[in-house]
Amino acid sequence: MSSIRIALNELRRLSSGKLPKLAMLALVLVPLLYASFYLYANYDPYGRLNKLPAAVVSADTGATDSEGTQRNVGREVTDELVGSGTFQWHEVSAEEAQAGVRDDRYSFAITIPREFSTALLSTGNFQPQQATITLTTNDANNYLSGTIADQVAEQVRATIAEKVGSEAAGRFLVGFSTIYGKIEEASRGATQLADGAGQLVSGQQQLADGASQLNTGSTQLSTGLNTLRDSTAQLPSKSQQLADGASQVAAGNAKVASAAQVAAGASTDLQNSLDNANGQLAQALRNGGLSEEEVQHALSVLGTLRKPVDDANSKIQQANSDLTKLADGARQVSEGAAQLASSAPTLVNGIGKAADGAQQLVDGSSKLATGEQDALKGSTQLRDGANQLRDGLGAGLKEIPNPDDPTRQATANTIADPVAVNSVGVASAGTYGAGLAPFFISLATWIGAFVLFLLLRPLSTRALTAGASPLRVAFGGWLASALLGVAQVIVLFGAVTWLVGIHVAHPLGAIGFAMLVSLSFTAIVHALNALFGAVGKFLGLVLLVLQLVSAGGTFPWQTIPDALYPLHIVLPMGYAIDGFRHLLYSGASLKILGDIGVLLAYLLGALAVSAYAAGKRRTWTVSQLKPELSL
Repeated sequence: MSSIRIALNELRRLSSGKLPKLAMLALVLVPLLYASFYLYANYDPYGRLNKLPAAVVSADTGATDSEGTQRNVGREVTDELVGSGTFQWHEVSAEEAQAGVRDDRYSFAITIPREFSTALLSTGNFQPQQATITLTTNDANNYLSGTIADQVAEQVRATIAEKVGSEAAGRFLVGFSTIYGKIEEASRGATQLADGAGQLVSGQQQLADGASQLNTGSTQLSTGLNTLRDSTAQLPSKSQQLADGASQVAAGNAKVASAAQVAAGASTDLQNSLDNANGQLAQALRNGGLSEEEVQHALSVLGTLRKPVDDANSKIQQANSDLTKLADGARQVSEGAAQLASSAPTLVNGIGKAADGAQQLVDGSSKLATGEQDALKGSTQLRDGANQLRDGLGAGLKEIPNPDDPTRQATANTIADPVAVNSVGVASAGTYGAGLAPFFISLATWIGAFVLFLLLRPLSTRALTAGASPLRVAFGGWLASALLGVAQVIVLFGAVTWLVGIHVAHPLGAIGFAMLVSLSFTAIVHALNALFGAVGKFLGLVLLVLQLVSAGGTFPWQTIPDALYPLHIVLPMGYAIDGFRHLLYSGASLKILGDIGVLLAYLLGALAVSAYAAGKRRTWTVSQLKPELSL
């Protein structure tokens, strides 16, 4: 009896009546019901979070920022949450939110306290406080709701931190711009200061030169005044002697002038007498009978004879005038000499004081010259310092950022949120349901293989009795379940892709791999049933449980306890899930060759175990004829 005939006989047995046919149809649909309904129910739960009720409490009273603007950040956050539509938000009081989370009316609640804005804006006043938001959850309602709420709260915190950080960074950069402007003004002032300091050094140099010249001139003046003082020390006595002599000369000159005046008067009287005598002589001559010509001739002779007398009179009169002038001059000299004699002591004292003052001037000018040299050094240092200040401010100004408004805003946003995540998916499931599809398809395939042997007989008793080859009997017993298993996965894939809407990157490869998984799983369950009978069904269920916890269908398998690592490596479902992930998300790759190899090894190994079991069943025992437990 061939293996195909053995399989056909088993299938004919299951389809011999209406109820058996329905039972066989139910066996084919079991994986469909399990996987497709579960994937449909969990296709995209994150896309329906807007149906999840959540409470938000805004108790924030607001605060005034550093610019004097009234802000209520809690109100802003609340309005953004309610308007986002991410959840079914309800703005309620704190008491209602607490009661709602406790009574399962709200999945979670976010509470913004009274001092929220005050704490957020405290950094602007250099009185930093950390703002807090309160997340209230209740795992008794749903554990995943709390997990989602944690992510929401963290996202709210990150959004607020980014917003506040952007504003703070903006103010910080505006401060830089302000500093830039002030430093720029200071730089211009430093430039003017450097120019002025240069002019100051030039003027100070001229002043120092002038002070030096003053010191030299005052030294010469002091020397001259000292010489003059020494030279005029005897001036009072000499001037007094001069005054006395001048007074005597004036007195003598006055006497001489007086005598001259007497002589001049006498000479004048003589001239007047001679003039009168000429008239009397002329009259006497005329009376004596002389002609007028003779009279005039006599007068002419007389005039000639008077000429020496007239000349002497002129000289006497001239001498008298000169002596009068000399007497006046001598008198003035005497008076001047007297004034000089009276002023000479004062003059000498003045010269002495001038000499002393000149010496003080020398000392002062010397100090002034020294001070001017020090001042010149100081002004030179001031000039050098002003130049360094100007250059330093100019260099520092280049280092101070002064962005325009768009650049400043972009920079502030980058400072507040410096790292962006660029998600590059080598392969993407797309939805939560698609992400679980490899696990539940594998799980449904195992369950489908398990339920098949609730009706199928692993080994044909008739073929064993007829003496058929154990390998042929084992292969024929498995072939019927293999055909039904292939039908299961075809129906399952049709429902998952067409009805549920799971996108498959490599449809033909995925269906082929699903068939291989089904063949391997049916072979394993067949081997357990063939070797252990009714106990094999229980062992198939145990293997299902072990693979549920070790296959890594939901969380990465590396997160399971270390004690379960060997189960993941040994049992086949992990390889089935891995192969499905590659074929559903990214298409075929060389990596699934290892998964295929493991599943083929399980298939061949299970068939070998089934053949061994068939060989054992050829020898009938009491336990085979009357088993202690029958399922």
